[in-house]
Amino acid sequence: MGRVFSGLLLTLVLAVLVLPLALYAGPPLLAALRSEQPQRQLVVPSHQQAPSRLAAGGDVFPVPAGTGSEAPDPAALKELLDAELKVAGSGTFHGSVLDALTGEVLYDLDGSAAVTPASSLKVLTAAAALAELGADTRFETTVHAGKSPGTIVLKGGGDVLLTAGESETGETQTLPRAGLATLAGETAAALAERGMKGTVRIQLDDTLFSGESLSPGWSSEDVAAGEIAALYPLAINSAWAEEGVSSGPRVDDAAMAAAEVFADALESSAAGYGFSVSTFIERGTAAGGAEQLAAVESAPVADQVRHMLLSSDNYLAEALARMSARASGREATFDGGTEAVAAAVARLGVDTSNLALADASGLAAGTEISTKQLAETVQASLTTTENDVRALPYSLPVAGLSGTLASRFSDGTKASGPALGVVRGKTGTLFAVTSLSGYVTDADGRLLSFAFVANGLEANTAQARSAVDAAAAVLAGCGCR
Repeated sequence: MGRVFSGLLLTLVLAVLVLPLALYAGPPLLAALRSEQPQRQLVVPSHQQAPSRLAAGGDVFPVPAGTGSEAPDPAALKELLDAELKVAGSGTFHGSVLDALTGEVLYDLDGSAAVTPASSLKVLTAAAALAELGADTRFETTVHAGKSPGTIVLKGGGDVLLTAGESETGETQTLPRAGLATLAGETAAALAERGMKGTVRIQLDDTLFSGESLSPGWSSEDVAAGEIAALYPLAINSAWAEEGVSSGPRVDDAAMAAAEVFADALESSAAGYGFSVSTFIERGTAAGGAEQLAAVESAPVADQVRHMLLSSDNYLAEALARMSARASGREATFDGGTEAVAAAVARLGVDTSNLALADASGLAAGTEISTKQLAETVQASLTTTENDVRALPYSLPVAGLSGTLASRFSDGTKASGPALGVVRGKTGTLFAVTSLSGYVTDADGRLLSFAFVANGLEANTAQARSAVDAAAAVLAGCGCR
């Protein structure tokens, strides 16, 4: 009887052990018997999974190397990237990939040669603005008492992202903006408190920037198309003619256009105080020590840099370069701006030998920079001890999710899989140029900075853009060893 009981007990134990194994292994075994190949279940590392929302920075920062991870093998990387960086027809590719932790060059496709970077140049401008101005700095647009009674002076302080209406805090907006209607309301109240009667005359002080307002390196076609406009230290919505959009024509005189909007708002605000506003506005300067009547503040520089990189705003890039020039003790001119950008990047440890900047936005002809210098700037922003500059990596567009990369890497091509939500970079496009510069965490958790540029394109820019996207996807998807 005991033997029978023991046998039954052993049978039950085996059943408990075997049944789960059969449920787990049975389907693949049956499939194998039917000559079917079981599907491999790919485990995607957490750092490679596309985020459900965009990170806003804060205390979390990309780690230059994953725990125990190794950098890609340069030989393996070269074979994969060389296969992607080519296109039928005209055009020459250049590329550089650096290990973010060590700065070691992992890939070099003529990476020291001078190229035209298009808007990838804004990576340097962003680094300089954060380094010279500081991430939390704000620009003031002010109103001062004029030299003669009944006169006030509207003074530009470098904010080219003004809005015509009330100031926006950013709580419900992507970017905080200083409002000319708010400035006008404060000015009207200040004038009424001082007993203002009769007609107020407005002068416009836009002397913060000096030198030419249009770069000789910009083509008239680009100006006519609204890619850029004459540069002034105050403007509504980066001088675009229609507020709330980031394309189309721009106004020729952004400072005067802003002053006219301010005058209309002041006229409305003054109606309840018993004085009027002259429609004639002339240029002038605020006297040193003149009483300040009102002021509004721009978004912090870090927010402006993020906006500039996400939207690739040429006008804002040039304004930030001039403000960087002033902060570094230079003249707020085109030359001062480019000198400030080059000097700031050099202080971050980038080799600026043979660097030549024609402007700060990447629109002008004549800029000479290498993909290695572009990748070094990104790598420096990832490893610098300057906290302000560390805002730069967070500000770059995310593949398939934000800014100029929102519609890329999400079309179902081979580039979309590993790169979606993982690659961050600044795009660049001109008629004969396409570029992408940024950083990516590879499949092993190693952080890499990169820059890919194609010059000399002719009617094949779209194909070249797909090629640089595919190259970035290679970095995201491989351990490459």
